[in-house]
Amino acid sequence: MDIQPKKKSLPHVLIFPCPAQGHVNPMLKLAELLAIQNIYITFLNTKYIHNRLIQFNDDIQALLECYPKLQFKTISDFHSEEKHPGFGEKVGDVILSLSLYGKPLLKDIIVSEKISCIILDGIFGDLATDLAAEFGIQLIHFRTISACCFWAYLSVPKLLECNELPIKGDEDMDRIIRNVPGMENLLRCRDLPSFRKMDDSDTILDKAALLTQQSLKGNALILNTFENLESPALSQIRLHAPKLYTIGPLHHHLNTTKKTSSSSSSSSKSNFFEVDRTCMTWLESQPLKSVVYVSFGSITPMKGEEIIEIWHGLLNSKKPFLWVIRPNMVQEKGLLKELEEGTTKEKGMIVGWVPQEEVLSHKAIGAFLTHSGWNSTLESVVCGVPMICWPYFADQQINSRFVSDVWKLGLDMKDVCDRKVVENMVNDVMVNRKEEFVRSAMDIAKLASKSVSPGGSSYNNFQDLIQYIRSTSP
Repeated sequence: MDIQPKKKSLPHVLIFPCPAQGHVNPMLKLAELLAIQNIYITFLNTKYIHNRLIQFNDDIQALLECYPKLQFKTISDFHSEEKHPGFGEKVGDVILSLSLYGKPLLKDIIVSEKISCIILDGIFGDLATDLAAEFGIQLIHFRTISACCFWAYLSVPKLLECNELPIKGDEDMDRIIRNVPGMENLLRCRDLPSFRKMDDSDTILDKAALLTQQSLKGNALILNTFENLESPALSQIRLHAPKLYTIGPLHHHLNTTKKTSSSSSSSSKSNFFEVDRTCMTWLESQPLKSVVYVSFGSITPMKGEEIIEIWHGLLNSKKPFLWVIRPNMVQEKGLLKELEEGTTKEKGMIVGWVPQEEVLSHKAIGAFLTHSGWNSTLESVVCGVPMICWPYFADQQINSRFVSDVWKLGLDMKDVCDRKVVENMVNDVMVNRKEEFVRSAMDIAKLASKSVSPGGSSYNNFQDLIQYIRSTSP
């Protein structure tokens, strides 16, 4: 009698991002890419974040209908609706609560959904390490930061040992950091991630180093980048994390895949604010590559005087601008109204939130004044748009240094907020050095597209990741 081999069941992957837009965004793109590969996906959000997704993204239901094997689940973040810290500067409070109390809830989901593999946001550290071991399932950490920042975090113990960190309060911020292998003589103190100079810097340094070490304890590591962009940092990281999958830029990878697949849905969105599409009509009326797009992301707080300086710098540059000023960004009463009244349609447009990928790909955009968040940086790279960088925290300081001094994609305005500097940098990127920056930007955009196309590094790495995930299924 012939004995038929037991048929393997389809893998079921649990994806759990940090409750912030910059983390949910790329991990939701990954979820859709995996769903296209006929893999069961449970995408886990906190209730607060899931409610914002439902409120500001009308395509979520269409996404679920397109991918029957994709589902959303929610988990408590142990904060009441009335006193919720949100997803801004205080998101660390939510992460801490989940780390302290979330494990039993995570365990319930693993059991009830018969999870075979967890893709966990690395910012949660060892939240799922014990659970993965208990149930004999694979744990993959996803870090949403750049490879150069991940490597800088991983180098913290060495920088402490060499007395290059912590940075003293009165120290020269232009001092060169010499003990990050592969980045010698590139980084200054001011280019290190934002733990570099804080009152409780020792605690922040320890936490950053610990989380990064914990990211190496998973069975594999995913980074949203591509080989041709960050190969020196990646070669260093692979000495510590041999099973490393670079599959980015994820948004471009997804868009490219959908063009060649039978999927009919529009790409997943993860807006946490209401999108104002009137900006697209305004952009249509602007000349080719004439507009400065300005956005500082979903978290960056701004003082009234900083907003005023940037506004005057933009006006003085005499270049039309599209500026995203979030509903929660301006604290000073009446300031937003003053800005809007002083910005005619000829000078520019101020809106609450925009479809950023669509904006950056518009023919009218000539430059991007950005906070240098990694998603924004990659979106600009893909569209071949030069950048002016004004970083706020985390990986943004090191991203902006690489944009300006390694990739030659623009200028770094960190630690300065002055209207004359803004004016000069806009004119440098849009006029004086335009050809230089556009040439570099287009060259790297081509490499990004090549990486996610069949035979490209990110395409091949994703295929390897799929095989690895399938191997986790019982």
